[in-house]
Amino acid sequence: MTCIASAFKALCLSLLFVAAVASRPTNRPKVFNVQRYGAKANGKTDNTKAFTNIWKSACTRKGGNSKIYVPKGTFYLGGVEFVGPCANQIEFVIDGTLLAPSNPRDIKNDTWIQFRYINNLIISGAGTLDGQGKESWPLNDCHKNPNCPKLAMTMGFAFVNNSRINGITSLNSKMGHFNFFSVHHFNITDVTVTAPGDSPNTDGLKFGFCSNINISRTHIGTGDDCIAILSGTTNMDISNVNCGPGHGISVGSLGKNKEEKDVNGLTVRDIVFNGTSDGIRIKTWESSASKILVSNFVYENIQMINVGNPINIDQKYCPHPPCENKGESHVQIQDLKLKNIYGTSTNKVAVNLQCSKSFPCKKVELIDINLEHKGVEGGPSTAVCENVDGSTRGKMVPQHCLN
Repeated sequence: MTCIASAFKALCLSLLFVAAVASRPTNRPKVFNVQRYGAKANGKTDNTKAFTNIWKSACTRKGGNSKIYVPKGTFYLGGVEFVGPCANQIEFVIDGTLLAPSNPRDIKNDTWIQFRYINNLIISGAGTLDGQGKESWPLNDCHKNPNCPKLAMTMGFAFVNNSRINGITSLNSKMGHFNFFSVHHFNITDVTVTAPGDSPNTDGLKFGFCSNINISRTHIGTGDDCIAILSGTTNMDISNVNCGPGHGISVGSLGKNKEEKDVNGLTVRDIVFNGTSDGIRIKTWESSASKILVSNFVYENIQMINVGNPINIDQKYCPHPPCENKGESHVQIQDLKLKNIYGTSTNKVAVNLQCSKSFPCKKVELIDINLEHKGVEGGPSTAVCENVDGSTRGKMVPQHCLN
């Protein structure tokens, strides 16, 4: 009897365990495969309505996370907005190609694919965002043509927090590739950004009024800034990025508009610039409308391969001369460290520190700089300093010009 009772008790316990496991809520997200919801992978059918409907279903679903899946294939997509807040975490997995309209007038908004007011968004996959920008680039002449058409960025994020992008490729944007506005706690890893070096205004990653941004293991080749850091951006870490072609990693331009805010807390490390016009770049307008502070920047372990202007602080920024000169820049640059910056410069002036006479650069520290001149013009590399207070340590090529 004892053996039977023991066996019966073990059987009951086993049944109770199985029942408990079965009653546990699953953590697996509900998958929304776009093809099962009407999207066509023929590169011709406009899938805007299908994607919009899928987003609404995934975003409003309660009781678990949602995954929107774009399988291999080419999905033509007109301008689309994905708006939250959502009831759950959304993962957007792109393994196929999203194809933009080739005619820029077919995208009515300033961004082709826009995400707004979302928390805990994940965008991943091995797919491609094809902006089909080639037809648009000749139209990008707004600096001389007031009637130029407005061209769309490829993908934009506004008021998106605690989110990340991983793995995808952006190809041939009409304007910039990725635009971030008022985005906080955002990670970007293993992303590829590609456009020809002569494609105008195709910035890779562009940030304004953002904070706590991490960018790593990313390759960017464009016709403009690889990364552009604008007003109000703080606490950004950039590492293991290859930049080229392009205009380097740029802070600015700053100071043009009255409502601008300080930029501080930037770390740039373990970077390779290859064939870019600039490497490390800070640009502010000579005739500033705002008084802001640019501070606490660290640039470390950076290789320059045939870069036009490896280190370039330009506080007389004027992209399309002549510019109206109403005085010196009011942007204060201070607490700037550059350490272990090495490689080759195609211009003789490898270090250009052209600061404001009214607000001189303060606490600029150069440590182990080794930039050789490798260009048509003969002679060794040189440095130019205007209105800079700072110090040097270690090897200095070119010879420094700090006070």
